[in-house]
Amino acid sequence: MAFTFYKSVFGTEFSLPIMRYGDMPAPDWSDGGSEALKNMVINVQLPITAGHLLMGTDVSPEMGSGFTQGDNVYICLHPDTRAETDRLFAALAEGGTVENQAAEMFWGDYWGSLRDKFGTQWMFNCTSKE
Repeated sequence: MAFTFYKSVFGTEFSLPIMRYGDMPAPDWSDGGSEALKNMVINVQLPITAGHLLMGTDVSPEMGSGFTQGDNVYICLHPDTRAETDRLFAALAEGGTVENQAAEMFWGDYWGSLRDKFGTQWMFNCTSKE
């Protein structure tokens, strides 16, 4: 796993236990998924340098999307407030494609994702309840 390698490079520990697709409620796009999908990573977080957090998620054809080298990276922002999350989300979504509208998630955070008009992929994760 790439993140095990990154962990050894940066000498840090995962922020949270690794969460797998099998740990979450069955998604709308699936009957719960195959055993292979259930074992794939939905969320891994590794602190790296200067307070930055490297996050990752596996993708599978079962999800309706594929893996293409080069567009397999998201920049994840952690705004302080939901209002700031909405402002940044709207600005970056203009002319782009919203993948997941920012909303309250089952893990308790406000989260969403999009691809901007330049093809850059963004995720937003706000822990604030305001």
